[in-house]
Amino acid sequence: MLAAVGSAVGLGNMWRFPYQTAEGGGAAFLVAYVCMAFLIGVPMMLAEFAVGRRARQSAIGALRSVGGGRWAAVGLLFLVASTVIFAYLSVITGWALRYALDGLTTGFHADAASRYAAIASGPSAVVFHLVSIGATVGIVAFGVRKGIERASMLLMPLLFILLIGLAIWAATLPGAAEGYRFYLSPSLNELLNPVVLQGAAAHAFYSLSVGMGIMVTYSSYLSSSTNLGRESAVIALSDFSVAFIAGLVVFPIVFGLGLSEDVGESTLGVLFISLPTAFAQMEALGRVVGTLFFIAVIVAAITSAVSLLEVATSILIDERGWTRRRATLTSGLVVAAIGIVPALSLGALGIMDQVAAELLTVLGVLAMAVIAGWVMKNPEAELRVGASPTFERLIPVARFLIRYVSPPLLAYVSWIALRQTIRVIAGG
Repeated sequence: MLAAVGSAVGLGNMWRFPYQTAEGGGAAFLVAYVCMAFLIGVPMMLAEFAVGRRARQSAIGALRSVGGGRWAAVGLLFLVASTVIFAYLSVITGWALRYALDGLTTGFHADAASRYAAIASGPSAVVFHLVSIGATVGIVAFGVRKGIERASMLLMPLLFILLIGLAIWAATLPGAAEGYRFYLSPSLNELLNPVVLQGAAAHAFYSLSVGMGIMVTYSSYLSSSTNLGRESAVIALSDFSVAFIAGLVVFPIVFGLGLSEDVGESTLGVLFISLPTAFAQMEALGRVVGTLFFIAVIVAAITSAVSLLEVATSILIDERGWTRRRATLTSGLVVAAIGIVPALSLGALGIMDQVAAELLTVLGVLAMAVIAGWVMKNPEAELRVGASPTFERLIPVARFLIRYVSPPLLAYVSWIALRQTIRVIAGG
């Protein structure tokens, strides 16, 4: 369970959620995200759990098992999405490593924009991208119990402790109230914006690790006595808690130190500019707080990266009969090679994020809604295995959401995501 929590609670919460919230108008995005996460994201997580535990196989084999040979292509979609996301997230993990080292050694630079430009792309970004890949490969190579579970048991409690401490400290800043207003007071106009809805949906799925084969893979390791309803509730609440607390850290700092214009003009790397600027202004205290913040980002990133690499590793083990170490090393080398592109180009990183996180994950969730809702035989029976009486009463509700609510809504969101992706690729 902690491994699955570690997958959901990741870099998306610490990096992507704050900048997506800023671009989506603050609280409007937060409200849309919560609705999409709990009305669509959690039922779809249950769908992936049911498929994975019944099949006891990796993403491609599981979908072939429950849906037939033609549905194995969805597993391939999961593989592509998880690989591309891992490739550019390792680059961003490298940024966090650099900033943490700054905090420990020289302190944060006053000209944060120039520092970000030096860190974000180029040979040094490639080097730190490879370092983050190496750390992830090392964990996954040790297997589910010795590697992934042990890392999650250590890193997840550490992340929660760091974030709660930072949020309490941020609340003491003079301008924190303005940041809270931006973060927690929704605008009706923004709530009705279809682009905000699409972004919130894509981020909910991205953050919950659905639509990329992770939950199918992890659930294939679960015992028959596991209560899937409890697992999904713990994962979703943990994921939302970390994302929400990350906002309680970021926005009070940015608004309290007069950096709200940076948030209003949010870009892919704004949090790696505005927050280091704030930490630099705070001098000695800023070094301590900033170092802790970027350590939390690194912890979140590693737990997500482990789950993304496990998708490809488990597929190679099941489909090719490889040993875990061979599969892990091969997958890691492929991702390392792909990640050189976003390490050398921020434009490429933005396109990869749009294609994989905004489009492919939504298409993956849509495909899973069709499989679990209309193709798989009696998914409710799998959900009832190990279920508590409370969760058993909710299974028909989840089934209704998966079968009738999710497909049309996801088709609409997919259409918006496709249009946005074409714009991004075309440079719009």
